[in-house]
Amino acid sequence: MRSRIIGLAQEPAAKVALAGVATVVVAPIILPLLKPALKAGLKTGVVLFEKTKAAIAETGEMIADIAAEARAEALAEARVPLGLTASAPGSEVTPALNATSPEEEHRLV
Repeated sequence: MRSRIIGLAQEPAAKVALAGVATVVVAPIILPLLKPALKAGLKTGVVLFEKTKAAIAETGEMIADIAAEARAEALAEARVPLGLTASAPGSEVTPALNATSPEEEHRLV
């Protein structure tokens, strides 16, 4: 009998069958004990996911704000050589006090 058990233990199919039987026997005992740990792990994962999602959203908003500021500054800088300035965001464009015409700029160069 012992030699038969050793012979079965060496066969790959027998090993798989033995693992399946052991799983069926042990799972009902182990799973209730592991449930709190699994639940805590999943809860931690969900909380980390939500915090990461919020951080990514905040970062996206900051990048959008920086891009809008850069765009506004670039437009303001583009208006100054034309003799136009903006006194405040959203206000009308007014002529610059010391504006030079394109002909005067050409003579200065």
